[in-house]
Amino acid sequence: MTTWTLHTGDALTTLPTLDTPVDAVICDPPYNSGGRTMTSRTSRTARQKYLSEGGRNHGYDLGDFTGENRDQRSYTAWLALILAECHRLTRPGGAALVFTDWRQLPATTDALQAAGYTWRGVAVWTKPVARPQPGRLRQDSEFIVWGSNGAMVPGNDPVYLPGHFTGSQPRGAERRHITQKPLDVMRQLVRIAPTGGTVLDPFTGSGTTGAAALMEGRTFIGIEQSVQYAEVARARLAGTAPA
Repeated sequence: MTTWTLHTGDALTTLPTLDTPVDAVICDPPYNSGGRTMTSRTSRTARQKYLSEGGRNHGYDLGDFTGENRDQRSYTAWLALILAECHRLTRPGGAALVFTDWRQLPATTDALQAAGYTWRGVAVWTKPVARPQPGRLRQDSEFIVWGSNGAMVPGNDPVYLPGHFTGSQPRGAERRHITQKPLDVMRQLVRIAPTGGTVLDPFTGSGTTGAAALMEGRTFIGIEQSVQYAEVARARLAGTAPA
């Protein structure tokens, strides 16, 4: 029987209190992006950056979240501190997968390496439903910066994961978070941890990574700062049937 634990609190202060070894860290931190200038990046809320119509999504009110107003240097330092604590908990050979966008791709690769992980590459998440931009290339992709805690040993039954993932954000009642990732994409990613292994997500949000881990026969440890989203994630995880 797979299990889960969800802590409500700031990842930076909660991670140092944890001591359970994990096989993979898979997370979607606030990007602190969403603008061409510092003012547009740092003066708007997460709702204003990612949603229209005042934060409502097809009639469903999505909660805001904090931590979206750092400049790039402070973002790099902050993320490196969090990933360093994740690295401390990651078993030798375990993986770290961190979502980011094109603006923060360099900062995220720096933070991953500063934390102690060996940088292994960048995977692509393509979103089929993306608005075309006249006279420009369509911005329909985000990225997954990934690395490992030292050498990776595939074992006798290795997993073969793609480097390119396609999936649309949930819509309507299925969308519980402003930046929610597709469940089918997350179900593929959690397989980088061995069956029965433990997945850690220090930015749990609405619990998509945790639900995917449980569905794929992994144990889950999550941290979520927003009380509102922690309640959403807790209910979701409690209602997910383990593999």
